Amino acid sequence: MCVGVPAQVVKIEDHTALVDVMGSRMYVGIIFVPEVKEDDFVLLHAGQALTIVDEEFAKESMEEWRKLLNGKHGDFF
Repeated sequence: MCVGVPAQVVKIEDHTALVDVMGSRMYVGIIFVPEVKEDDFVLLHAGQALTIVDEEFAKESMEEWRKLLNGKHGDFF
């Protein structure tokens, strides 16, 4: 099973992008999403952007990640 983490594209450089993942920034590959643009939201896995997602989905997903990381998601524990 793969887990995709949502991120917002901040800057594009060649075949990589600087992304913001809930406040942390990192460079990831964008070879699978050559059409990606700055401010787009993507799902990341293993250092690669796999797909572009809409902002609403990304924000809902980020909220669930925050709950999980803070230990406040009762469905998992």
